[in-house]
Amino acid sequence: MGWSYEGISLDDFLKFVKGFVDILILASGYQSTGCLAHWDPENIKKAFQWSIFFEDVMRQLKCSDGYEDSIYELDTALSQIKSSPFFPQGLAHLSTITLSDARNFLLEYLIQGLPLRDMHLRDAIIAAMRMDLDVISGDKDNYLVEYLNKLSALCLTPIHDLDNKAFMKISSSSVTKALTKILIEELVRRQSTVSCIMSLENGLNILLKSIGHSTKRREEDLMELVQKDEWKRRTLSYFLDKRTIRLISGASLIFSAPKVQWIQTFENLCAATKAHDDDNSLEMIEILLLGCIGSRWRSLIEYFMSVSSDSLGTLEQYHEVCNLLPERHQESPSEETNDSKEKAIVEYMTSMLDGQVHQLWKLSPVLSAVAIPSWSSLFRSYLSALDCQLKGESSIISLCSCLQHKRDHVDCEVAERIWCLYMYQVRK
Repeated sequence: MGWSYEGISLDDFLKFVKGFVDILILASGYQSTGCLAHWDPENIKKAFQWSIFFEDVMRQLKCSDGYEDSIYELDTALSQIKSSPFFPQGLAHLSTITLSDARNFLLEYLIQGLPLRDMHLRDAIIAAMRMDLDVISGDKDNYLVEYLNKLSALCLTPIHDLDNKAFMKISSSSVTKALTKILIEELVRRQSTVSCIMSLENGLNILLKSIGHSTKRREEDLMELVQKDEWKRRTLSYFLDKRTIRLISGASLIFSAPKVQWIQTFENLCAATKAHDDDNSLEMIEILLLGCIGSRWRSLIEYFMSVSSDSLGTLEQYHEVCNLLPERHQESPSEETNDSKEKAIVEYMTSMLDGQVHQLWKLSPVLSAVAIPSWSSLFRSYLSALDCQLKGESSIISLCSCLQHKRDHVDCEVAERIWCLYMYQVRK
């Protein structure tokens, strides 16, 4: 039978779905350029009205004869829309099921997206309450008093008791089916998520403190595995830093999309930083590097926690690293990697850093050491810049102070970068 809903054609309905996708993207808190999205109660109310429209259509479809055919045809059309490489991967689960519960679907993006700003939350609550009052205003003369009493009952209930049983106690009112209730449920879910994140952050802080004081701990303490090596401490501190973890999470999300889509994201970011915003450009480079190691983050921590230094000096370590080059003289991955995603990221980053390899000196030494594969031309450029530092020939990067004091590179940034390369590229 095909599409059987008389109120709107399938083509027109799909146009509305595409518009709803744009709303969901903005509801997550950001525009396509990466800038913050701005909402007000009226626009949030309109977004809610769209979600209610989809719920109504799906409900009427399921009440019509032969609705299975209509649902199947709609799901097929949605699959075709989602197959586009430009379709946002975060909405890949869009279906007739999610459209049947569109209000919850929308609220998940309005409330669960980070960061949740005070004004954004306030406007969402105002919009939900206005819509609820519009619905129940004709029920009773004292609707406002009863509505506020029900809300007070919800607000006075401890967070850990805000479950289905608590809501059933006030089921006599239409507020239990309204947006305000759904909004409170989402806020409870968010509170639970934030609590888990805070617990994780507290655990990481404890671990970082353990690393910083590992040399003072007793033999049976776990963190005694970390030696008195300041470079190792800084290496582990970078991997465990809250900012690094957030960037890795963001990088994993970005690079889970098709290549054409994440490249477009970076092109938009590059266009937004044309005014020589060095901080933003540097963060983009860092995200690209982290994208190469996202799947290896945990194993890298384990490796640097367990590895021990040897007696080789800085120059000897550097020559060992340079010996890797003849085996990988061509710009193609070696046997050690078949990761096409990593290769694509490295190629894009090489183009972005063309003639500006000195930008890597502004980032953690270990990040360049573990993220840049030894088969790439970027690796050779990085070694070339290190060689200039060793010889005092660099005209772009500030020369190492060891050259001024006529001493070997032992306890300096150049030595640390070589140590990181040696420990990961040669020793591993």
